[in-house]
Amino acid sequence: MRRCAMKQIEAIINRLKLEEVRSALDEIGFEDFMESDVISHSHQKGRVMIFRGARFVANLVEKVKLEIVAADDSTVKIVEAIGSIARTERKEDCRIAIRPYLEAI
Repeated sequence: MRRCAMKQIEAIINRLKLEEVRSALDEIGFEDFMESDVISHSHQKGRVMIFRGARFVANLVEKVKLEIVAADDSTVKIVEAIGSIARTERKEDCRIAIRPYLEAI
């Protein structure tokens, strides 16, 4: 069995950017990744809600987490594709973590 160095890329992005990120990953030939919904506690402006006549701001923001396992030589292209679309002036809009991945079967 041939082993190659791998990385796990975890990106938490704004839900509104998901379709654009999917297209960018597809353009570079990378289609295999997992998506999951996450809720982030943030200082970003959340939704204004009214409960029993009281108005409050919910600081919970819905986001999407992408999990990708890729060969080392693809990591830079993937991170650049995600970051070029999902990053904004606010650091909360796009967070990317890269970790070594020991083995994939």
